[in-house]
Amino acid sequence: MEPKLQTIQQKLLVGKSMEMSLATNHTRTLWQSFMPLRNSIPNTAGTTLFSLQEYDPAYFTQFHPNRLFKKWALIEVTDFTAVPGGMEAYTLPAGDYAVFSYKGNATAAAGIFNYIFTEWLPASGYLLDNRPHFEMLTEKYKNDDPSSEEEIWIPIQRP
Repeated sequence: MEPKLQTIQQKLLVGKSMEMSLATNHTRTLWQSFMPLRNSIPNTAGTTLFSLQEYDPAYFTQFHPNRLFKKWALIEVTDFTAVPGGMEAYTLPAGDYAVFSYKGNATAAAGIFNYIFTEWLPASGYLLDNRPHFEMLTEKYKNDDPSSEEEIWIPIQRP
């Protein structure tokens, strides 16, 4: 499975965040707190949702399932003029990404991440960049449905 290589420009996003680990995964709780409020966000730039992770620079070199990272539930906006209470503004920096298409339910996604980090990345000629990782969730995303589709965006850089 070969990814598309894409460069994105800076994006303005609004949403909610939570600290968690793979062992104490609170993704469902995060999205349950975000989804009822998403329609209160003005100036949205489409309907695509972003599930974004911010990792410490040493996260992948000293991996442990209890290591904390920050996860965000977000939607793109045109500006930050009216961020609703309980929400935060987030600027996603521009950069290069390897974009993998994934079809399947969220529980089976561990396999694609294993492939990305243990097979594709080491053989790709790219290095993992210290920028946010994210998944783009369009209308094709159906949560735990096996026909669900999403894009996995991995930040990369040339050595």
